Amino acid sequence: MEPLSHRGLPRLSWIDTLYSNFNYGADEYDAEGNEEPKALPEGSETMPYIDESPTMSPQLSARGQESGDGVSPTPTDGLGTGSLVGSPVRPAARPAMEEEEEAIGYLDKVLEDEDDSEPGTPTSPVSPFSPGDKGERDAGKGLEMRKLVLSGFLASEEIYINQLEALLLPMKPLKATATTSQPVLTLQQIETIFYKIQDIYEIHKEFYDSLCPKVQQWDSNVTMGHLFQKLASQLGVYKAFVDNYKIALETAEKCSQSNYQFQKISEELKVKGPKDSKESHTSVTMEALLYKPIDRVTRSTLVLHDLLKHTPADHPDYPLLQDALRISQNFLSSINEDIDPRRTAVTTPKGETRQLVKDGFLVELSEGSRKLRHVFLFTDVLLCAKLKKTAVGKHQQYDCKWYVPLADLVFPSPEESEHCPQVHVIPDHELEDMKMKISAIKSEVQKEKANKGQSRAIERLKKKMFENEFWLLLNSPAIPFRIHNRNGKSYLFLLSSDYERSEWREAIQRLQKKDLQAFVLSSVELQVLTGSCFKLRTVHNIPVTSNKDDDESPGLYGFLHVIVHSAKGFKQSANLYCTLEVDSFGYFVSKAKTRVFRDTTEPQWNEEFEIELEGSQSLRILCYEKCYDKTKLNKDNNEIVDKIMGKGQIQLDPQAVQTKNWHMDVIEMNGIKVEFSMKFTSRDMSLKRTPSKKQTGVFGVKISVVTKRERSKVPYIVRQCIEEVEKRGIEEVGIYRISGVATDIQALKAVFDANNKDILVMLSDMDINAIAGTLKLYFRELPEPLLTDRLYPAFMEGIALSDPAAKENCMMHLLRSLPDPNLITFLFLLEHLKRVAEKEPINKMSLHNLATVFGPTLLRPSEGESKVHLTLASDIWSHDVMAQVQVLLYYLQHPPISFTELKRNTLYFSTDV
Repeated sequence: MEPLSHRGLPRLSWIDTLYSNFNYGADEYDAEGNEEPKALPEGSETMPYIDESPTMSPQLSARGQESGDGVSPTPTDGLGTGSLVGSPVRPAARPAMEEEEEAIGYLDKVLEDEDDSEPGTPTSPVSPFSPGDKGERDAGKGLEMRKLVLSGFLASEEIYINQLEALLLPMKPLKATATTSQPVLTLQQIETIFYKIQDIYEIHKEFYDSLCPKVQQWDSNVTMGHLFQKLASQLGVYKAFVDNYKIALETAEKCSQSNYQFQKISEELKVKGPKDSKESHTSVTMEALLYKPIDRVTRSTLVLHDLLKHTPADHPDYPLLQDALRISQNFLSSINEDIDPRRTAVTTPKGETRQLVKDGFLVELSEGSRKLRHVFLFTDVLLCAKLKKTAVGKHQQYDCKWYVPLADLVFPSPEESEHCPQVHVIPDHELEDMKMKISAIKSEVQKEKANKGQSRAIERLKKKMFENEFWLLLNSPAIPFRIHNRNGKSYLFLLSSDYERSEWREAIQRLQKKDLQAFVLSSVELQVLTGSCFKLRTVHNIPVTSNKDDDESPGLYGFLHVIVHSAKGFKQSANLYCTLEVDSFGYFVSKAKTRVFRDTTEPQWNEEFEIELEGSQSLRILCYEKCYDKTKLNKDNNEIVDKIMGKGQIQLDPQAVQTKNWHMDVIEMNGIKVEFSMKFTSRDMSLKRTPSKKQTGVFGVKISVVTKRERSKVPYIVRQCIEEVEKRGIEEVGIYRISGVATDIQALKAVFDANNKDILVMLSDMDINAIAGTLKLYFRELPEPLLTDRLYPAFMEGIALSDPAAKENCMMHLLRSLPDPNLITFLFLLEHLKRVAEKEPINKMSLHNLATVFGPTLLRPSEGESKVHLTLASDIWSHDVMAQVQVLLYYLQHPPISFTELKRNTLYFSTDV
């Protein structure tokens, strides 16, 4: 029969997980993006050997009790408990708790006799408001059931108190040694690991001592609702414990690694057995005990459900239990997202518990092509799967592609990994083109919605957007992550971010510290494990923006200014630098990198970066130790692998960052603290060209004014920056694409504006990306674009012409129409960019890359000329930016254009523009 925790309880969050409706990401497409028939969930099917007990996580029992009184709704028809009968289930959150199961086993026996339903059929819904169960039990029998429920709970409460005592036992001696010359742990570490345990213990000891005599001296009029109400009112202590839970585990793990004495203590804590148990003590790890308080809140809430079910509505306890349940459910709802949601497991036919630790979508390079896989990391095995194509009426299932037991899994070092076939990298310009297309479709969707267009048209656009986003998700990753089976083959994933690679590697290595055994899964075991993946997964949808609900935040569009100040907490001197990543189109990309601060434990960068946001919601900072050992080359991408010292992530809250003032923050990562500041500028604000009030400088001053003052054909700032880039930056990877340090750029701007005599000395010492950034800033801050406001509409029309001859005549005529200073400067820059692109094999900057960087800068109209009313942040750059890039690309791909030849040529049509 099924365990107590299932009976009469609502099917809540786990139902949502199992039968959640998919967007395009799951229902209609397989892992390679092929169309599939729509799948309808089958209400009565459940997976074999799945531990479905809501006691495994608050996530599974706290979900929205929407009936007015805060009492949970009844089980859903067709989804009753009967389908679980016969499954060998064991609560995963209590793997070492056979004695707890024994304590409630007799109650299961009693309930079994009263269950009239056939195996495999749903039980009848029971209202918790009714005086008796199923509406027919008499009050006396209901009260007897109360006693049985309370007796079982009291037995488990005794075990829980024993567990807390076992956890507290080493705390006093550890505190005593903390003040000696040879401490095992510091006081701060002790307080972090054992945070609030003493308070929780005292609360439950008092509760147990009050409840025990009432159950032992049972009579029909006994009241104990006030005890549960008081227990619920003290749940604030658990909130504090939950908030600290993750750092407590990390601290305990770190201390175990660095201190052998503490490792021995934490690996074998003795828990006293219950009074009637044959075993006097059970050995449990500290990690397992630290999870008990989280599990306990859910257990208490479930008991309240059962008590209410067996308490007459006119009993004095009824309103008190209702109140306690309401408080407990609200508390669980508030912490649902804070608690690790992965405390779910599959129980194997052998009775072992296998927990899901992490899952997510990764791109695998398989037989030379990219495939989107859903990867599942369990406590002892890594499983790679894809969604199977399913027939109508069948719910989705996974198909296992391969698995590697963690005992056999190794990460080959760069020098050990065998050479793999060359990974085909999609050119940046193709990725940028796809982003433009996606943005254009988003704009169309918004317009259709605003005009209340047909839902079929909107669905068609959304489907097209999903296809494009799926292509981008599949083709953008390029960072290799290799998994090797010591007894078999290697597998290669491609990731977009070093952050993900580090997360997966660390999660696997943490699990490998435990005593793991190699094994081979039988076909039945593999089928069961793969079958469980659909239900256990924590990531449900392919991470593309078209899977977002309409009411979800679209993210930020514009520019995030970030100053990376300093870092503290390094134990040894090292060569240190940071990189910044933001999410864009469903995946993360690296956007900026500080300089390497050599040989220090406290780097002081104080470097400012301007990062373009494309619907971004998160900022990540990674801190690296620079490796200069050329033997550590990664054969997958021929790059030296630097060591990640720490990593952290923060949400970009629009309210917090959309201010004129800098917002200072600190990211904590593995004991390292990185201090940074940030502020956000929306795209419409950042695109404004603002003429300089001070006409004596060069920035924000008309190009004709500057060249006339200098008596030059090309402004001095343009000539000097280009000369310096060609001298020492033409082979720099990502030149003009990688952000320079904003403070360096501002310093150069000030020197050029002041016409300082030390310009050349400063240029020779300055980081080349800052010089490239200064040149871009000069063109961006011109009061009107280099190709002029007047000609902008004609450039947009000319580039759209289909006939090559007509386009040639038009585009050349438009150049002739430019003022001489603008034309000469444009041709000077054009030849420079062509020379940069000649070094593309080294600097990775193609003509299209350069057109993407400079097109909007040279063509974007000033504010007065741009009279388009925008409805969406992305409208501003979807269609227009694509055209601006195409204009510059046209001239970059054109044979050399001579100023004198251009002016000498006869015009084929009217000069009126």
